This record gives sequence, C-alpha cells and structure tokens, in this order.
Amino acid sequence: MTNKGGRGKREDKKYVSRSTKAGLEFPVGRIARLLKEGKYADRVGAGTPVYLSAVLEYLTAEVLEAAGDMAKGRKKNRITPTYIKEAMRSDEELDKLLGDVIIPSAAVLPHIHLKLLPKSTGERDKVIGSDSQNF
Repeated sequence: MTNKGGRGKREDKKYVSRSTKAGLEFPVGRIARLLKEGKYADRVGAGTPVYLSAVLEYLTAEVLEAAGDMAKGRKKNRITPTYIKEAMRSDEELDKLLGDVIIPSAAVLPHIHLKLLPKSTGERDKVIGSDSQNF
C-alpha cells in the first residue's frame, strides 16, 4: 500500500543500522551504549560513537595487516598473539601508542632498552674483536 501524502498507515521501512549507514564493520550502537553506561560524560553526541568506531576499526585493521604480513613472512597461515605483538613493536607509531599494552600468551620479544645498555668508552670501542657481552 502506498499512500501519497495525507494520513494513513506508513509503509514499514527496513531497519538500517548506524554501522551500515557509516560504512563500518564495528558496532556503532554498542559503542554508543558503552559510552553512555560508562559515564565518561554527562552527554554523548550522535557522531561520537560513529567516529570512535571508525578509529577503532582503522587501528584494528592496521595491527592485523601488519601481523598478517609477519605471519606470511614466516610462511604461516594463522595470526597468533606473538605476531600481533611483533607487529605492534616493529611499527614505530603503533609501538608508541600501544607500548604499555600486555598481550597474554604472546612470547617475550628480545628487547633491551637503550638506557640499560652500558655506556661506551672510547678505548673499548676501538679494540677490534672485543667481546660485546663483557661489561
């Protein structure tokens, strides 16, 4: 039934989610609900969960793309937590953003902070064939 103007029954319109409208895979409605329940602010604007969903989706895509490249480089078909951690540490910007993140069940990567290394003296560095592990 189509009604041209005037009163009457409206046609049932199919529901389209906000994620679909925004062209996102991440759930905009769920993020909106969590923002409201979390009491991060008194009020949450309509565009806030859409923007936050887009940012989270982008970051997830970046991490998974880098981890997929790591796995493919080692001729593996499965992305494991170790590859995710390696991908985060190998990318400078992701390492700065996610530097304090702990991933359970990921192997410990060999990384020695520069401040923990001994200061070099001029004479020791000039000696050829010196042991690098002797302090």
